Amino acid sequence: MALSRDEILSALSRIALPDGGDIVSRDMVRALRIDADKVSFVIEAADPAEAAQLDSVRRAAEQIVQALPGVNHVSAVLTAHGPAPKPAAPPSLKVGRHPTPQAGPAKVSGVDRILAIGSGKGGVGKSTVSSNLAVALARQGRRVGLLDADIYGPSQPRMMGVSKRPASPDGKTIMPLHAHGVTMMSIGLMVDPDKAVVWRGPMLMGALQQMLGQVAWGELDVLLVDLPPGTGDVQLTLCQKTELTGAIVVSTPQDVALLDARKALDMFKTLNTPVLGLIENMSTYICPQCGHEAHIFGHGGVATEAERIGVPFLGALPLDLDTRLAGDAGTPIAAGDSPMAEAYAALARRLVAGGMA
Repeated sequence: MALSRDEILSALSRIALPDGGDIVSRDMVRALRIDADKVSFVIEAADPAEAAQLDSVRRAAEQIVQALPGVNHVSAVLTAHGPAPKPAAPPSLKVGRHPTPQAGPAKVSGVDRILAIGSGKGGVGKSTVSSNLAVALARQGRRVGLLDADIYGPSQPRMMGVSKRPASPDGKTIMPLHAHGVTMMSIGLMVDPDKAVVWRGPMLMGALQQMLGQVAWGELDVLLVDLPPGTGDVQLTLCQKTELTGAIVVSTPQDVALLDARKALDMFKTLNTPVLGLIENMSTYICPQCGHEAHIFGHGGVATEAERIGVPFLGALPLDLDTRLAGDAGTPIAAGDSPMAEAYAALARRLVAGGMA
């Protein structure tokens, strides 16, 4: 007796699905063909993900039809009705926007102290001092954060040896990165490193506001903010919108650098931000071949300026080739055990002892 379509569907209706029902009542049997003693059909799932879970159902369907009288060969194929669901896109986090209104200076959640590291001009080693001071403070047992607020020229990713893009689980919160015991964040991690950041003032202010308020800094004893050189929008925004503990100004001893450093000092005074001290960078150079000491940029000018205006002189740091090489390699020299590492450790101890960090 010839096989009938109803006989086959009746047999297949006994194949239960994991989530209830059967493949016939759920209308999943398609393209049923009977060719003498050969039977073929398709089991159509809702999507590829469901089809991948139904191979045992396909095998059971073949076996139950194979057992019918007069059937010598069965072919059942799994297919899907629709395309595979697209993977969920990562939350979109746009950095750089107009700032949101704010009543006054705000605290950064979980952060005890915020120190701005500023300079009147570029090229005085402010970012090098910031990264090494952050690492030195971390080695003193402090919980340290480092925010690279130099929007146009972010250098901390290179100096701290990080390049991974920060995650954002919800499109709002930014998860910072960690390196050398320091929690760090930089606009350089959020944009194409080969592209210029072409933003007007409001965009800069909005980006800084995001990096302070949306980054999950966690519990920190101190957050160091590496400012861009000069007295522009980022400095104004930080001082006016954030509860700063104070500022540290870095300068070389040469007169031209000190002229600009005085402008930075006057800016912090105008914005009612306490200046906690001055650091003289590139204070001296010792020849690695003969040991001769030279004062390429002068010497002692920052200490004299600190005494003149009545703020602490925090220390003098030499011009050192190994410091530059370490920064370019992504491991700040303060992470090691060299004389330069000890110089930064002494600076860190001074800040901790003075209650500044």
